[in-house]
Amino acid sequence: MPVTVLDKGNGFAFAVIDCGLEPNLIWVTALYNSGEIWCAPNPKVRMQANWTAGRMKDVTFSGSGGEVSPA
Repeated sequence: MPVTVLDKGNGFAFAVIDCGLEPNLIWVTALYNSGEIWCAPNPKVRMQANWTAGRMKDVTFSGSGGEVSPA
């Protein structure tokens, strides 16, 4: 799944690690620009926009800290 890892860049998530009830999911992601593999916690991962699927970039999202503006 194409994703953006905050503070790292765009990549392709190819696995998810579920450590149980309390911890965040961990997204195993290969970054496009560097080829690095990162394990990113759920709050740091965002789906990329997809025009065909009708999923546009969320302009209310603040990419720096993970907070979203109230609707």
